[in-house]
Amino acid sequence: MLLVFGGTTEGRKAIETLEDSGNTFYYSTKTGEQDVPLHHGVAVSGAMDATAMITFCQEHNIKLLVDASHPFAEVLHQTVAEVAEKLHLPAIRFERIFPPREEDITWIDDYSDLYSKVHGGTLLATTGVQSISKLKPLETQGGRVIYRILNRESSIKLAHQQGATDEQLCFYPNTADADAILMKESGLSGGFLEKVEEARKLGMQMYAIKRPETPTIFHCVNGEHGLRRMVEKLLPDFYPLHSGLTTGTCATAAAVAATIRLLTSETPEKVPVILPNGETIHVPVGYANDYAYCIKEAGDDPDVTDGIEIRAQVEPSDHFEICAGVGVGKFTLPGFDYPPGEPAINKSPRQMIYQNVTAVANSSLFTFHFSLKVTISVPQGEAIAQRTFNPRLGIEGGISIIGVSGIVKPFSEEAFIESIRKCMEVAKASGTERVVLHSGMKSEGFLQTHYPTLPQQAFVEYGNAIGATLQIANELDIPHITLGIMLGKAVKLAEGHLDTHSKKQTMNKTFIVQMLEESGCTPAVIDQVADITLARELWGIIPPEQVEAFCQTVIRHCTLHCKPLIPHSELTILLIDDVGTIHSL
Repeated sequence: MLLVFGGTTEGRKAIETLEDSGNTFYYSTKTGEQDVPLHHGVAVSGAMDATAMITFCQEHNIKLLVDASHPFAEVLHQTVAEVAEKLHLPAIRFERIFPPREEDITWIDDYSDLYSKVHGGTLLATTGVQSISKLKPLETQGGRVIYRILNRESSIKLAHQQGATDEQLCFYPNTADADAILMKESGLSGGFLEKVEEARKLGMQMYAIKRPETPTIFHCVNGEHGLRRMVEKLLPDFYPLHSGLTTGTCATAAAVAATIRLLTSETPEKVPVILPNGETIHVPVGYANDYAYCIKEAGDDPDVTDGIEIRAQVEPSDHFEICAGVGVGKFTLPGFDYPPGEPAINKSPRQMIYQNVTAVANSSLFTFHFSLKVTISVPQGEAIAQRTFNPRLGIEGGISIIGVSGIVKPFSEEAFIESIRKCMEVAKASGTERVVLHSGMKSEGFLQTHYPTLPQQAFVEYGNAIGATLQIANELDIPHITLGIMLGKAVKLAEGHLDTHSKKQTMNKTFIVQMLEESGCTPAVIDQVADITLARELWGIIPPEQVEAFCQTVIRHCTLHCKPLIPHSELTILLIDDVGTIHSL
């Protein structure tokens, strides 16, 4: 069993991550005011001292502690660390992502350090209602303090109890006319950068209280992927299937290791890798004479690349470049992120490699006056590629280096469908009337922009299992369903294929021609279909004035096959193009 301490943005992320397991866990908050949907989680409210926490852990057979509370909940951090040590329990600290400390901000260790630095003027304190009593001494030094707090009854009452007047209160998201601002180092999810930007625009002097040090007993993570992987390591039975790393993450780790060795001569056993969502994980690496390597870890995903060695060589160059070595394929047909002749290293892995390698180079104490050339190679890549769809897609010479999130979620058809069911159940439990179905991270981002007011739980990934997902929606009586789909899957669904996985269905050019004819496209346009490899190439073939008619045709065919599966629900199908434009009936 697992016990999580939350009440923060990280607490919500922890819930979403742990709900995927299908196992029970406990979610503890101090006040119980955070309204979060729990399906497998059990809510616990009320502060716990060490004695109460020990009793709870023993009574509920707790095997792992997760501290996802606020960075400045120092007493709770120390209590969790103390209990973990006494009960010999592993403990995870789900930390926030913190930006670098800027020089135009005055950094202080605690509130008392502020007294000698602020003299007169008006200070806007954004450090929370609990800090009011600690800032009262500033008022005796001839200064004025305005306290920005949450506009809720409990916060206002506590502010008054600590001596704040109504004239001194300012409510989020409003600001106040002040000479200086006091902030906590609350990280990205705490709005720290937004406060800094606001203060700079208004010309305020900036003071920031440094976050407390994290007790050494914690295993630290700063994102949902790292949390899941750490739970899998410390409590292996909690998740029925374990996650893995994409080839893009492995290539990045190898490149980071090779860069560190080139610039510092150091050879760490693990290196930090920043994932596309901004969090950092640590990945095991190894070294040979002229390269570093990372062993591909697929977790419980049935991946033919599992266990292969992905290598990176890094050498000085007059400009930054990423090259394909042995076993990494090259694009030979149009329709991908890069033109024919380019290495089959997708956009997201390239961005990861560039971001991580340049971060190492910029932070290195080694002085150098050159750029870097990164060469990725996979010794077994050419042979393994024959067991993939690369040859059919015109990728020759090896495997692709891919991955959007950097993490491989385990896939088995039964487990994946069950995970969809769990997500749908959580969505319904959140109270949302509309559930938005998407195929992955890219389409989810576009759809979240389209539905900005919906909660995170309302967005559910179907992968390729469109039919199974709609059947689940029907069983759960979801009243309003939006199906977001990109063209590659849409042309398969339009033909009636409710599972669009490439292992089961391929693009049918004859049916695409039929839809183009229905849309009024000319023979000159239709004749070009014979030369396409991927459905997304249609966006470049169809004249702009005929795109909308084609989209309408595709959506009508998709609706014809989907609507019977959810007869009592309203169905909206949104066709998303490569730049995020959304088309609907």
